[in-house]
Amino acid sequence: MEGGDPKPRLLSTILLAAFLSNSYIYCVNFVFFEVKGRMTKSLFRKYPILDYILITIGSACMAIGIGIFLVDAKVVPGGVSGLAMAVHYLSNNAIPVGLLVWGFNLPLYLWGLKELGKQFGIRTFYGFTLSSVFIDLFRGDIPGFKFIKLQETQTVQDLLQNDFFFLILIGAVLLGFGLGIIFKFRGTTGGSDIVAAIMQKRFGIKPGQAIMIIDFFVIALAGFIIEIKDLSPDRPALSLTFYALFLLFVSSKLVDVIIDGFDYARAAYIISDKNEEISRMIIEDFGRGGTALKARGLYRNIDREVIFTVVTLKDVSRLVDGVKEIDPNAFVIINNVHEVQGEGFRRRI
Repeated sequence: MEGGDPKPRLLSTILLAAFLSNSYIYCVNFVFFEVKGRMTKSLFRKYPILDYILITIGSACMAIGIGIFLVDAKVVPGGVSGLAMAVHYLSNNAIPVGLLVWGFNLPLYLWGLKELGKQFGIRTFYGFTLSSVFIDLFRGDIPGFKFIKLQETQTVQDLLQNDFFFLILIGAVLLGFGLGIIFKFRGTTGGSDIVAAIMQKRFGIKPGQAIMIIDFFVIALAGFIIEIKDLSPDRPALSLTFYALFLLFVSSKLVDVIIDGFDYARAAYIISDKNEEISRMIIEDFGRGGTALKARGLYRNIDREVIFTVVTLKDVSRLVDGVKEIDPNAFVIINNVHEVQGEGFRRRI
C-alpha cells in the first residue's frame, strides 16, 4: 500500500460515511415525515434546491461504490461507468475514471439533447458531472486532493485481500443506493439511459433491453481487457464477469426499492358469516376502518358482504388471528399494497 499512515484516511472514510448517512436520513425525515401530502409537493416546487441536495448525496454514494470498492477490484458495473473503467485499465490506470466518465457522458448528453429535446436538461448534466468529480475526488486523482485516496485505507485493502465478495456487495449496495436517490429526485447520470432512450425512439427497442445489451457489451469488453493485459492474476477474468453480473442484479434491485419504497401495508379481503363481529374487532382493536362490498358466493349462490380493509405490516398476523378467533371458517385474502394515502397511513418514501 502506497502513502503514509492509513489511519487518517480510514478516519476520513468513517466520517464521510457518517455524514452521508446522517444527511440522507435528515433530508428524508424532513421532507417525507414532517411535510406531508400537498405540502411536500409544494415544498419541492418552491425549493428545488432540495432535489439537488439529494442528487448530490446520491452522486457521492454512487461515486464511493464505484471509485473506492469496484475500480481496484476490477469488477465493472456496466454502462458508461463500466466503459470508463475498461479504458482506465487499458491505459494502465493513467487516465482517471471520473474524467473518463465525464468525457464519455458529455457527447451522449449533447446527442440526447439533439435527439430527445430538453428532457435531458440540467439535472442530467448536474448528475453525471458531480458523480464524475466525486469519483476522482475520493480516489485522490484531482490535483491538490491526492492525500485522500480512500481506496487505499486499511479497511478497503483488507476487504480486497480477504473478503472479496463482501467488498463487491458493499460496492453494489452503495451504487444502487446512490442511483436510487438520484432517480427518485428526478435526476439521471446520463450514459446508457440516454442511449436506451434514443434506441427506443429510433428502433423501437425497449429501454430495459437496450440497457441490458449495453451492459453486457461493456462487461464483456472489460473482461477481455482484463484477460489480455493480465490485470487480475489472482482471479480469472470470467470470475470477475460473474461478480459483475451479481453486482448488476443487486444494484438494480436496490434502485427499485429506493424508487418504489418498501411495502408497508397489506390489503385484506375477509369473507365470513360473522361480518358484524369482525367489523367491530377491526374498528375497536385496530382503530381502522373498512368497506363492506356487496358480493354473491358462487358455490352456495348466497348474497353476502366482503370486508375490505388495509392494515400495516405489523398488524397482519394480529388481524388474521383475530378473524380466525371469531370465525375459524372465515376466508381471508392478504394482498400487497404499493401505496396508501389517507388517514392513518403515511405517504410512501
